[in-house]
Amino acid sequence: MTRRCSNQTAMLRALRDITLAVGTAALVACGGGHDDSAARAASAPWVAPASAASGPASPQSTATDQLARGRYLVKAADCAACHTTEDGAPFAGGVKLASPFGTFYGTNITPDKEHGIGKWSAADFYKALHDGVAPDGQLYPAMPYTSYRQLSRADTDAMYAWLMTQKPAAVANREAELSFPFSLRFAVRFWDMLFLKDTLPDASKGTSADWNRGRYLANALGHCAECHTPRGQFGQLVNAQPLAGDALGRVSAPDITPHGLVARGWTAADLQTFFATGIAPQGSAFSEMYEVVHLSSQYLSRDDLRAMATYLLGDEPIASVPLQSASVNASVDGDASADAAQLAAGRNLYLGVCAGCHGRDGEGKPHVAVPMSGNSTLRQNNPHNLIVTMLDGVVAQDFPGHERMQDMPGFGAQLSDAELAQLGNYLRATLGGQPADITPQAVKALR
Repeated sequence: MTRRCSNQTAMLRALRDITLAVGTAALVACGGGHDDSAARAASAPWVAPASAASGPASPQSTATDQLARGRYLVKAADCAACHTTEDGAPFAGGVKLASPFGTFYGTNITPDKEHGIGKWSAADFYKALHDGVAPDGQLYPAMPYTSYRQLSRADTDAMYAWLMTQKPAAVANREAELSFPFSLRFAVRFWDMLFLKDTLPDASKGTSADWNRGRYLANALGHCAECHTPRGQFGQLVNAQPLAGDALGRVSAPDITPHGLVARGWTAADLQTFFATGIAPQGSAFSEMYEVVHLSSQYLSRDDLRAMATYLLGDEPIASVPLQSASVNASVDGDASADAAQLAAGRNLYLGVCAGCHGRDGEGKPHVAVPMSGNSTLRQNNPHNLIVTMLDGVVAQDFPGHERMQDMPGFGAQLSDAELAQLGNYLRATLGGQPADITPQAVKALR
């Protein structure tokens, strides 16, 4: 996030970072124009439980179907990520979204009439998601209406109906703690006038029913472009680079274009498994993506998981790229002897601090640590996330299906910048097929 400056450009840059704050809570992409009929068609694959009676549906069964649909859509939209604290009442708000220039808090969206949305109408709810305007004023784009505006009215009505059945929580909202001029909400209106769009170009190609359904899931509900699409000087999503990856502060959202995914070995089947369980041959979800799986994508139907994968890779996926790893004796920068020494030093560090959990040759251990060979983080062009993981570690994680991975300690206090660079270069070159190009300076910059 940018620091506070006195000129208008800096202020708009700050609005960019406000948008990124919510992006840390969710997954996937961007797509076609905002056509309500197209959105309704894309959301059509939802099938309500079959009724035992024949003939027209009763008002009661229609209402029941709408509530079931709404519950599913609220999960798919990952609303809990920003509106439910770890120990708080469901959807009562309070989730902290920190930035260098201030802090935002997720709001109460329970039916409480004083603190929540109990006085809102379905039309109010739609306007908030579609235009970023609530009954009490302009919303900051920390709420991703930039993506939710692609939701159909029928779907927002279903979400609203289900939220209205939840237990009201008399939990007061916390005001955003922003310094001037970031506290001036009206400035967001000018940003909206310039940059609030309905669509981004698609990163993949397709025309199938699955592709179109996946487009709606990824663009509107999953709001993945909020994290995975680069942003311009004023925070706008860059039309020319949909889903090409972007920095989110401490972590980096990877490139999830078809070429970016297959370069790291992803297939449609692996993506479906990853969204459903958080674990795939390419590794396990961590940081913000772990929350996405935990709170949202694991609840998607098989058909919707398939549709998401189809949209990301396209109707005719490119073949995934085989892993081409270097040996310890491989040349990295043209000096074979120097490279061999660097990789050998990295290998020794790996055996000392990593092999106990990840295996001597990176094969991993079930229920302990994922395999390192072909790991998606190691195969990223940018080593940012690898460096952060080595420095910070990863907390123990419980995944769907009773799977669990133990915590990984961070080595920032144990290893020097030079040693972490050696370790990272060994991992990238021998297990990730990437250049051994991490420098001690790059490690130091992320401490």
